[in-house]
Amino acid sequence: MNYVIREMSSQDWGQVRDIYTEGIETGNATFETEAPSWEAWDRDHVKSCRLVATDGDQVTGWAVLSPVSSRCVYTGVGEVSLYISLNHRGQGIGPLLLKEIIRCSELEGFWTLQSGIFPENMASLVMHIKCGFREVGLRKKMGKLNGVWRDVVLLERRSETVGID
Repeated sequence: MNYVIREMSSQDWGQVRDIYTEGIETGNATFETEAPSWEAWDRDHVKSCRLVATDGDQVTGWAVLSPVSSRCVYTGVGEVSLYISLNHRGQGIGPLLLKEIIRCSELEGFWTLQSGIFPENMASLVMHIKCGFREVGLRKKMGKLNGVWRDVVLLERRSETVGID
């Protein structure tokens, strides 16, 4: 397949939401239990570095950044969210999106990216490590999902070109 990575637009929201819902339904992708409205999702994510992978008109995956804090000292630190549609997992789209969000983030001045991943989501953990992230630690009982305490592996990637002074 020839996937195209491009900037996400608001017109992609329906397909992006559907892919997010598939991730929610796995029980190993997020603490969220339902996809938000476009307005809430748009408000909570960085306006730049919003990417989709497409095959023709079909969105097959997406990656975005969220700010980790409103404090100005953390403006160069973003949290990665990356989701692949159920029918397109295992086809190499995840690493393509992750590498592109890294490139985009550095163009936008981000010096650190982080990801919080459930330990059960081995495919995501392996992909992040292969793309230059390192495990910072395990956050025990970070939150409850459907009444069950869940741990989260915290990973980070420090840029080699931004914030190196």
